[in-house]
Amino acid sequence: MGTRLAVAVTGASGAILAVRLLEALNKTDCEVHLVVSDAARQTIRIETAVEMEYVESLALRVHSDRDFTSVLASGSYPIDGMVVVPCSAKTLAGIACGYAESLILRAADVCLKERRQLILAVRETPLSAIHLENMLKVTQAGAIVMPPVPAFYTHPQSIDDICTQFVGRILARFGLKCSGYQVWNG
Repeated sequence: MGTRLAVAVTGASGAILAVRLLEALNKTDCEVHLVVSDAARQTIRIETAVEMEYVESLALRVHSDRDFTSVLASGSYPIDGMVVVPCSAKTLAGIACGYAESLILRAADVCLKERRQLILAVRETPLSAIHLENMLKVTQAGAIVMPPVPAFYTHPQSIDDICTQFVGRILARFGLKCSGYQVWNG
């Protein structure tokens, strides 16, 4: 079996990052389990020209954010990790407080308790003291906070170049390759 990942999409701006991540994962042998919040469905519609059917087609399995019987809600189901991209400040707060009122929050909680990799692409600016405290809490609990910050040393020519570089950084955390990802070589 290849890598098995949960990908969660929340309602923060940056829906294109989730789409590009799913497209890149689709080119690997990764088994992708997708959860999309209601707010994310709206954001995908507002920010992209992509249909939800296409987004869902990029995953092996799609789970409802309200389904607490999902395999992702149990620590006994073996996954390698989870990526929340984009991760809203609301979702960050829920994870930081262990408030698992949705499948996205429960699956993130499972990753933390099972010591599995959890990457949160927190998409908020400016950051309040509350946001920073929540980022510290999840980091201390084992999550990786990875805001989608552009790497300008790659000389991006388009938004797609910026997305590719960010997606490549995420995939590298799981030992996966992304076409177009540039590693700093000095």
